[in-house]
Amino acid sequence: MKLSVLIPVYNERETIEEVVRRVSAVPLDTEIVVVDDCSVDGTRDVLERLLAAGEIDHLVLQPENRGKGAAIREAVARATGETAIVQDADLEYDPREYTRLLEPIEQGKADAVFGSRFAGQGPHRVLYFWHYVGNKMLTLLSNMVTNLNLTDMETCYKMFRRSVLESIEIEESRFGIEPEITAKLALGGWRIYEVGISYSGRTYAEGKKISWKDGVSAFRCILKYGLWRRIFRRRPRAASLADRTDKT
Repeated sequence: MKLSVLIPVYNERETIEEVVRRVSAVPLDTEIVVVDDCSVDGTRDVLERLLAAGEIDHLVLQPENRGKGAAIREAVARATGETAIVQDADLEYDPREYTRLLEPIEQGKADAVFGSRFAGQGPHRVLYFWHYVGNKMLTLLSNMVTNLNLTDMETCYKMFRRSVLESIEIEESRFGIEPEITAKLALGGWRIYEVGISYSGRTYAEGKKISWKDGVSAFRCILKYGLWRRIFRRRPRAASLADRTDKT
């Protein structure tokens, strides 16, 4: 089963080559799709060298900074694998865990699998208390409006059958895609599993980019795509077993 690895990149010159190396080392049939979100630190030079060397399969250079969600939209349009996963361009998430995330999909149990940083699997770097609290609060609110029982809605590691991901119209251009995608999976009736993963978070001095403003945006997206659309829009038809079989 071919796995498309979707890597949005912005100013990650120090880490992107190592991320690509780690993805390539995974014992799976992978396709690496990188979208550079108008980096200005020399990241593009590294990516063009990797493309020329055949170490990445597709490279998109955004003409302006549009955000993570916009980058993932571009990556999805170029993916050809039966499955797809989002991989951040830093070193916080470990590609060696792809095989564990893929297992419920290969077994026909899941349409999407979330890698939870809080499910007790693998080592975790100890960092910011208030980030932890914020993640928990956003996950709780998301669960309340989607009626899911996730432990980590904001995780980067979300793996999908590609047909499922393609069926979701990604409207958010920045970090709001996490609650947006979660709400749309829930409203669409897709089968979601969670798998515990390790996590090696970065400090702001090491290049971490997310801020309190992204937390506010996530709150807005939970209400917009979860609560608002659940109340005021017709619930999307849940995919039948026949539909899911056809798409695998």
